[in-house]
Amino acid sequence: MTINVYTEQTPNPATMKFMVNKLLINGSEDFATKESAEKSAFARELYKFNFVNGVFFASNFVTITKTDDAEWSDIEAILKDFVKGAVESELKIKEVSDENLVFEGSEIEIKIQQILNDYVRPAVEQDGGAIAFRSFNDGVVTVELRGSCSGCPSSTITLKSGIENLLQRMVPEVKEVVSEAL
Repeated sequence: MTINVYTEQTPNPATMKFMVNKLLINGSEDFATKESAEKSAFARELYKFNFVNGVFFASNFVTITKTDDAEWSDIEAILKDFVKGAVESELKIKEVSDENLVFEGSEIEIKIQQILNDYVRPAVEQDGGAIAFRSFNDGVVTVELRGSCSGCPSSTITLKSGIENLLQRMVPEVKEVVSEAL
């Protein structure tokens, strides 16, 4: 199979989505720091580039966050070539698989997690990011935004007008949605 790589801009100007014509991973993996990339050969190799500041994988793409001093026009082609080679040589994204998706918690928490997974996750992945449920206490849902969504200027709008409204409509107990800082 010939691997094709194409790029898409994300709402976060510091990140770019590198799409491939092959499933890379079921679910998502975030390697927000060089240290966290130790569990991933693919992410470890990306962090060897001094302009890489974050790596996030989901389905058929890797979202790469660049350092402030790098310009996409200078590094995009280099990263496209690297991603193509890494996918062709089947460089591992993570060493061990833990892909059994099980929601835990109270009935309301399970319902919230199911909605986030079914409705929100696909939309957030389109922008090169991911969302993870953290907690539900006294009507407040806490989530973690990762990938291009982490630190994105429009993530607050997404969180409040998108995710919060959806959850309030579908789960009346939800009063507010907040993002946990990384």
